[in-house]
Amino acid sequence: MQTRTYKTTATIDLNLDVYGAEPNSETLKPVIVWIHGGALIMGSRDRILETHLDGYTDAGFVVVSIDYRLAPETKLPAILEDVEDAIEWVRTTGSVEFNLDPARLAVIGHSAGGYLTLTTGHRISPAPKALISYYGYGNLVGDWYSQPDPFYRNEFDLFTEEQAHAAVGNGDQEVTDGSQDGRRRDFYLWCRQNGYWAEKVGGYNPISEAEWFSPYSPEENAGENFPPTLLLHGNNDTDVPYEQSVLMASKLKAAGVEHDFITIENGPHGFDHNPESAETPEVTAAFEKAIEFLVSQV
Repeated sequence: MQTRTYKTTATIDLNLDVYGAEPNSETLKPVIVWIHGGALIMGSRDRILETHLDGYTDAGFVVVSIDYRLAPETKLPAILEDVEDAIEWVRTTGSVEFNLDPARLAVIGHSAGGYLTLTTGHRISPAPKALISYYGYGNLVGDWYSQPDPFYRNEFDLFTEEQAHAAVGNGDQEVTDGSQDGRRRDFYLWCRQNGYWAEKVGGYNPISEAEWFSPYSPEENAGENFPPTLLLHGNNDTDVPYEQSVLMASKLKAAGVEHDFITIENGPHGFDHNPESAETPEVTAAFEKAIEFLVSQV
């Protein structure tokens, strides 16, 4: 693994990790840009599963796991700008240094990373060759994110606003590693318990200002030129509703986009990380299908 800085803001360096590169090879290699999850609030680029990483590199791909600035300190437009800048770095500087084929690029993400992955389908030009979204979502203004969530209100202690903001700052304190302070999860739980997530991430009210979110909605913007897409989702997901992938699949079908949708029966959120489900034959087979999808498309 080699680490590079792909972007520097006024306060922070944004880095990426490159796995499986062969700088002295004369053969250009296809590349996967991998985007971590964490509700755009938590997580870090080192969360990629070793089994997945090995599967991708064994299939001949270089994997690039990226930083992006996190909310609420950074709002959605700048977060997406980071993803777009990372992909631009991979296609330019990275392609030269690591002998990558800029035309053979796929994007893979989990949860919020799945959402960011889907945005590249309509915001990146030229579009990636393939997208894989693990339990991601295609819009930001549904009731599941803009209304108090019964699951998070019933299954967790209720957080006060003061508790929620104990570990998050403002725009002068940019953050890319959400794993450094576990209290950031308190902020996320407070957002879900009160229906504040979209507003805290985007900076706009998803009910009264829903139109602001439209440019950032893959479900609204997926047209006939959207890349081939694989969706994977458990139908017992208590964090990102399974229906989010159902809706995205429906939109892709209507647009005539090549896609596949794998349902993990009774699968929880993060089924590939969950010790009770990660090693099941169904989840293992789903990952094998993801590799087949990548190889066939990229």
